[in-house]
Amino acid sequence: MIIARDPVRFRPMMIPAVVEKFGYGISLIVLYLQHRLHGVDVAFGAIDLLLGVLFLVAFARTGS
Repeated sequence: MIIARDPVRFRPMMIPAVVEKFGYGISLIVLYLQHRLHGVDVAFGAIDLLLGVLFLVAFARTGS
């Protein structure tokens, strides 16, 4: 089954996905601010933050 055909079915899983994406992205930013991580590595955190925002948008648009 293709997820895109029935996103409402997976709506409850969007909240844990947002928590995970924001948790990883924010932890990389904190490590960077502590000078324990290179700036290039923060790009991966930015990708996760973007995905977290997209999950929030999908959650809002699939309101039940």
